[in-house]
Amino acid sequence: MSERSVFHLISDFTHEQCVPCVLIGGFAVNHYRVSRQTADVDFLITKEDFDKIVGSFEKAGYKKSLLQENFAQLESSRLSLLDVDFMFVDHATLEKIMKDGERLKIVGQDFIVPSLYHLIALKLHSIKYNPKIRLTKDFPDIINLIRINKVNVKDKKFMEICSKYSSTEIYEKIMEALT
Repeated sequence: MSERSVFHLISDFTHEQCVPCVLIGGFAVNHYRVSRQTADVDFLITKEDFDKIVGSFEKAGYKKSLLQENFAQLESSRLSLLDVDFMFVDHATLEKIMKDGERLKIVGQDFIVPSLYHLIALKLHSIKYNPKIRLTKDFPDIINLIRINKVNVKDKKFMEICSKYSSTEIYEKIMEALT
């Protein structure tokens, strides 16, 4: 029998505590047919729900390597388990993203990924608030998600997302990258 993966653990821990979460980051990008390597697993969750499951992660050999107001990183002491990052959002945001999200299975476990537009919005938001770190990682994801999924960047819905979660400069940079 093979060793249990981080996906088995997160599925077990969230089901045990009735904690909703959304798979984001590289695995969500991969779901939308953009191939990207990732060294960790990222989830969207409320801070209150994270507090309900963090002890289970610690019992499984994880330790908090970073804890901020809106973000936590857990490192595994076992090389066979990927590290896990959690981005904290409020209940209403999480519910909306879950409602519009898509279901998928990873190693037989059920997860929800954000809709394509919500995933792009999360990446735009990340760039807006941490451009030095996130621009080199998230911007290529956004461009590839747009290209591969044939997103109409002149569509009102896309422009509204850019306006709400980003800046005019980033929108112009997207347009430039697509020409």
